[in-house]
Parts: sequence; C-alpha cells; structure tokens
Amino acid sequence: MKRYSTYKDSGVKWIGEIPSHWKIKSLRNFISITSDKGHPKEQLLSVVREQGVIIRNVDSKEENHNFIPDDLSGYKLVKEGQLVINKMKAWQGSYAVSNFRGIVSPAYYTCNLKFSNKDFFNEAIRSKAYVPFFTQYSKGIRVGQWDLSPIGLKEIPFFLPTETEQRAIVSFLDTELGKIDTYMDKEQQLIERLKELKQSLIARAVTHGINPNVKMKPSEINWIGEIPEHWNVKRLGSHFIENRHINSEFTVTEAYKFNYGTLIRKDIDVNLKEVEDIYRKYTLLNKDDIVINGLNLNYDFISQRVAKAETKGIITSAYLVLTPRKGVDVNYFCYLFKAMDSQKLFHGMGSGIRLTLSFEDLKSQLLPIPPLSEQRAIVDYLQDKTSKIDKLITEKTRKMEYMKELRQRIISDAVTGKIDVRS
Repeated sequence: MKRYSTYKDSGVKWIGEIPSHWKIKSLRNFISITSDKGHPKEQLLSVVREQGVIIRNVDSKEENHNFIPDDLSGYKLVKEGQLVINKMKAWQGSYAVSNFRGIVSPAYYTCNLKFSNKDFFNEAIRSKAYVPFFTQYSKGIRVGQWDLSPIGLKEIPFFLPTETEQRAIVSFLDTELGKIDTYMDKEQQLIERLKELKQSLIARAVTHGINPNVKMKPSEINWIGEIPEHWNVKRLGSHFIENRHINSEFTVTEAYKFNYGTLIRKDIDVNLKEVEDIYRKYTLLNKDDIVINGLNLNYDFISQRVAKAETKGIITSAYLVLTPRKGVDVNYFCYLFKAMDSQKLFHGMGSGIRLTLSFEDLKSQLLPIPPLSEQRAIVDYLQDKTSKIDKLITEKTRKMEYMKELRQRIISDAVTGKIDVRS
C-alpha cells in the first residue's frame, strides 16, 4: 500500500509515526459526558466488543450475566450519534458510536459527540490503535473490571486527518472490509455446515449403525424411530451409575471445567488454601466418567453439555457425573449422549424452575444398545470420520482468525495514516 510522503512522531510508542499534516487533539475537544435519565420506556441497548452498540434482548432477564431491573428509570438515554462506553470494560474495547436511540445501564458513559464524520470517528476509536489508551486510563481492584476514569477519557489523544481524508478512509474501509466480511461470512457458513455434518454423522451412527443393509425394527424410542434388528433397547441406569463421591478428604486438587464439549483444567495457578473449602465439595472424577452439565436447561440452547473425563480429577458437584458399568464402551455412549445433546433432548428431561437434570430424570431413559463389538466398531468409524471433519474445521477457523487480524490491521493502519488511501 502507498504511504504518505512525510511523517512525524505521534508521541505514542505503539502508534509510532503519523502523517506530518495530521493534527493531534485530546478527546475533550470532541466529547462531553451526559447523564439523561428517566426514560424507562425506551428500548434497551448494550455495547458488544465485536459489534458495537446493539439492541438488547428484552425477552431475557439475564444477558451476559447482567441483571435487568424492573425499574429502568435510572438508566441513561442514548441518542443516535452519541458515544457509548461501558466504563468497566472499556479496556477491552467495549465502546462505540450508537446508531440507535435507547437506554443503557448507569454503568455506562454516554457522551455527546462533536465530530462531523461520525463514521470515521467510530472506525478510528474502535480500532486496535486506540484500545490501549482506554486500558491505560482504566483502574480498579476487581479482576477484569477496571473502571475508566472520566478525566483520563478526555485526555486520550485523537489523530485527526483532514475531512477529505476522513471521507476517503471511510470509503476505503467500506470497500476493503466488505470484501473481507463477505469472505468470512462464506467461510463461517462452511464451518457451520461441517459442524452439522459431524452431528448428523454421529447421530446416524449411534442410532442406526454403520451397516446400510442391516434389517431394522421399531425402537419405541420417539426421537430415534427404527434401530437395527439385533440391537437392544435398555434403560440408561442399566449401564451407568451416578458418581456421588465427594472430595471431602481434599486428596485431589486437579479441578476441571466444561469447554464446549470437553473438560479442561481450571485455576492451574490457584492458591489451594483459598479454594480448599470449595474443592472439598467437588465430585471425584474417574477416568472415563461422563459428565453432563444439566444446569439451567431453560436458558442455554448453545453450549455442548457432554464430556468424557480423560483422567482423574474433580469437578463441581452441580454437574451430573456418570460412571460406566462393566461391559460398556464409554466412547460409544459419549457419542450417543452428544447426539442427544445436539438435538436438545436433555432440555425436556430436567425438572424444577430452571429445568435442572438429575440422575433420577436420566436413568429411566431408553437407549439403543448395539453389541459391545459393534459399539467399538462404531467408535472407530466415528473417530476416523469426525477427525477429518475436525481438521477441516480447524483449518477454516485458523483462516478466519487470520482474516480477523488482517481486518483489524487494515483499520488501524488506515486511521493512523500508515497507509495513504487517497486515490
């Protein structure tokens, strides 16, 4: 890309040089903080780091763990074209110029914006070049929630091209980012189709087997239909018992948590004395236990709730832990439970206000049971097929991450003058 002919030092290490004729002004020249309350009937807005200001989901009382009170008279009015900042998460980039009228939490700053080209201002201020300034002026003692200083906010420098250049930069970004976004949309659609293919492959294999010519019979299981004629139908409780062994002696300290259908270590560097009382109440995991997150089934329709323990450890006793009986191929049942999870079957089994799943709810569920040798054959088949799909998903995900980084770099370079986009 073409560069400007002359540059000057911006005075900021991570910015480096900017075009010689660009001005440097603090944000106090462009913003003034407002606090207009008493508009409870307006639509709810929120700031999301990746998307900017969005209309909040009013059908849920909880979004991103932020409780919405019944009385919204204390919420702040946002007008179209105002700058909205989540002062506790500004250091992450949670701020943007709003395209909507609505109200936001009192934990936000709302600012009038005296800037003619608001599109340029929004692209610039939300770029990676400016996020470190918001981090620099955010302080606090709560991990991950540092409040942005209103005084510091106004001291943040803004690198100002001419109005003609601002328009050129916005036009350039519209074109270039449009190309990237189109590519990323297509890649994301392919990733979603690959995930659907994987789920379909698993569901088909664990309910109908891998022999397309086998004779079938009614299973009497509503969500399955027919199963191979030589398969059995048995209750889950005949193959699993509930693991309710608690770490009361504090003999195990390797705690695990869910991460999209797998279990990963949590708090590796934690001070054990600080968590001892908590860890003593955790369930002792055996290798090959199957863990099901049966909490809040009425809220969550996305996360993958089934995982197999690959090693011994502990996990919160709020989860359901199943230990296989003898003569069970645990990998087959893990695939089976994942298929049930992908079809959201667990959501109809829970009880209580939050539809929490218990072993009592689960143990009487009828399952398709192939002979043990066939269970193992199905597992070998699925491991081969799904590993190939996973490899494709990983490759495309890496490309997506690269394109995201490229997108951010193009914006940052354009709004700080590293590239001259004037035709």
